[in-house]
Amino acid sequence: MSRTMLQGRRDRRARSSQHSELMEQTMATIVEYTDRKRPKNQYPERIISPIRSGPCCFSDMEEVGKPQEDNRWVFQYRRCKKCGFTVRVILREIPDAALAAELRKTLANSFVRNVPD
Repeated sequence: MSRTMLQGRRDRRARSSQHSELMEQTMATIVEYTDRKRPKNQYPERIISPIRSGPCCFSDMEEVGKPQEDNRWVFQYRRCKKCGFTVRVILREIPDAALAAELRKTLANSFVRNVPD
């Protein structure tokens, strides 16, 4: 088997593994995107949204519900008043306390000058 074929197989396996990891990290959603059903707001259980946004979405979006937390993110749903297109807007990331502590320690030690006695 040629090197390029082996490399291609390794690349596909790596991409497949990365895709699996991304799927595990994907946030659950109450939005169902479909063009087969009429848009409907049944918040907080379910929101049925068209697949694509329309020109009206630029100016007619409204907040739905209150901000919510999911793992590392604070988000809120926004829905177009006219066509019903809905998105989840990430408002901010929740800081990882352990990572922040490790970063503080690294930065504190980075600028210490070791002077021999």
